Amino acid sequence: MYFMNTVHSASDIEKNLVAVYARMAEAAKRAGRDPSSITLVAVSKFHPRESVLEAIQAGQYIFGENRVQEAAAKFPPIQVVTPEVSVHLIGGLQTNKARDAVRIATMIESLDRPALADALDRAAQAEGRLPDLLIEVNTGSEPQKYGVPVGEADGFIRTCRQRFGDKLRGLMCIPPVGIDPTPHFVMLRTLAQTHGLGILSMGMSADFEQAIMQGATHVRVGSAIFGARSVVGTCV
Repeated sequence: MYFMNTVHSASDIEKNLVAVYARMAEAAKRAGRDPSSITLVAVSKFHPRESVLEAIQAGQYIFGENRVQEAAAKFPPIQVVTPEVSVHLIGGLQTNKARDAVRIATMIESLDRPALADALDRAAQAEGRLPDLLIEVNTGSEPQKYGVPVGEADGFIRTCRQRFGDKLRGLMCIPPVGIDPTPHFVMLRTLAQTHGLGILSMGMSADFEQAIMQGATHVRVGSAIFGARSVVGTCV
C-alpha cells in the first residue's frame, strides 16, 4: 500500500511515514523492484493508541505489536471504527497466549517451535480461524533470541507446511545488532526460495533499505515512524 499525502497539517508521524515510504521506494528502485510489492508494518509497540490513530489518519493500516495483551487492549476499539486495520504479532509468543493471539492477529510472525505450533493449532480449532503465519528463524544463532535454529529450520518448515498448508506464508528474522545484516537477509531469502514461501519479513528502522535490496516483502519499522519509546527494548 502506498502512503497518500493529505491536505491537513502534517503531524510528525505523518511526516515520518512520508519519509519512510520515500526511502522504501528509492531502495526498491535501486533493486529493480516495484515499490508496491513491499509492505510496511508500522511497529506501534509501547506507543499509545493516539499514535496509531495518527498513523491511520495518514493512511497506514498495518501495524506490528510485540505483546498480545497490548495488542488486545489497543486495537479492537480501533478496528470497530476502521476494520481494515490489521495487526501483526512480531514478538516471541508464549503458548498460553496462543488463543488470544489467534483471536486478535491478522498475521503471527513468530512461529518458532513445535509446542507453539501445537498451541496455535488447538487455538485455531477453538476459535474457528487461523491467522497467516510466518516462521521466525534465528539466523544469528543467538541464544537470547527467539527463532527456530538454522539447523532445524528446514525440518520445521516442512512440518508446519504439512500442518498449516497455505496459512504458512513465509519467514521472518531479526539479525544480530551491530553487524552487517545482509548475509542474514540472504540466508532467509534462500531458505524461503527453497521451500516456495513468498513472504520475507526482514528489515527494521536501521536496515530496512538493505533488506529491500535482498528481497524483503515486509519491513517492520517503528522508531523511524513513531520516534523513541519510553520502554527499553530492541529498536525496530
